[in-house]
Amino acid sequence: MGKKLMILFGTETGNAEMLAEDAGSSATDAGFEVEVRGMDEIDVDEMCEVERLLIYCSTWGDGEQPDNAQDLFDAVSEADADAFAGMSFGVLALGDTAFDLFCESGKEWDAILEEKGAKRIAERMDCDTDFEDDAEFWTKTSLDAMQALD
Repeated sequence: MGKKLMILFGTETGNAEMLAEDAGSSATDAGFEVEVRGMDEIDVDEMCEVERLLIYCSTWGDGEQPDNAQDLFDAVSEADADAFAGMSFGVLALGDTAFDLFCESGKEWDAILEEKGAKRIAERMDCDTDFEDDAEFWTKTSLDAMQALD
């Protein structure tokens, strides 16, 4: 059985979900035991058990979390300081440079997970509207980093 990997997505228009699904296929091909879920399909208690996490999150409106991500983000914000101490993570943020708060939701996820004790093993990537190549590169390097973990 392969290493477990959780991939979560926060999305309004489906781009983050599409990238998460693609990453799930790549991770399966790389030998991971993968679960891909929307952020509205997991709670904090279950998330605390995750050891390897990749997040794909778009920014909505004026820097807001997508609808399917807001409740989980609020719950994670209220979690204990070391709630995610056993977790390694990476965040891919989607946004549009036409807005002042470019990729704000992904930046918030990246910051809150680190604040709650998780270890960043893949640098956050902030993607503009032409995200396909950057996202593919980030997914590959992030999966390589996850693969290297014991």
